[in-house]
Amino acid sequence: MADLPFHDRADFDNADRGFVAKLSPALVRGDGGKVVWDNDAYAFLGGDCPQDAHPSLWRQAQLCAKQGLFEVAEGVYQVRGLDLSNMTIIEGQTGVIVIDPLVSAECAAAALKLYRDNRGERPVVGLIYTHSHADHFGGARGVTDGEGIPILAPAGFMEHAVSENVYAGTAMNRRALYMYGQLLPRSPEGQLGCGLGMGTSSGTVTLIPPTVDITHTGQEETIDGVRIVFQ
Repeated sequence: MADLPFHDRADFDNADRGFVAKLSPALVRGDGGKVVWDNDAYAFLGGDCPQDAHPSLWRQAQLCAKQGLFEVAEGVYQVRGLDLSNMTIIEGQTGVIVIDPLVSAECAAAALKLYRDNRGERPVVGLIYTHSHADHFGGARGVTDGEGIPILAPAGFMEHAVSENVYAGTAMNRRALYMYGQLLPRSPEGQLGCGLGMGTSSGTVTLIPPTVDITHTGQEETIDGVRIVFQ
């Protein structure tokens, strides 16, 4: 462990690049005021790694805990740290295309609001699910009702989504309790994050069926003037 280059801060510089604004406080609430996401619960990560925690996990958690709106490239934005996954927003000619709308509708709505607060009231004109894990489609109805817009996903998306989240739902939920440690307290002795994100939100999981199937590498679709080549 002592041989690892903890002095190298390049990953932290990269994680901060393109920062626009953060959600403050980083709380998302659902019906009745219930907190469904609390990124501020990880404020303890601002300190040095204690002996109780694995140094590499602590470092990774510090990176994943960075939340807010980031500019990735011209016209391409991401909202990070408001759920397990990141939500990508591509600006088109008249509106925005949302890619992977997080786990829950409440967090997706908060992410879209953060974008709009800083980039203006652009309507959602397209929705893309990259794959059938719930953290990539569950917040769909937090950003759109799906009426009149294309919703793109890999061919077979609905079959895989139902198989994993309904047929195998009980087993997957049990696995998630061990995998993400969501019932542990957020603390140096408890849950420090999940590696790819801080945790999963506890809001409303939704799904709008796709209207366009992606069937092969090289398939091209144009949404709101944006040409997209799929793999």
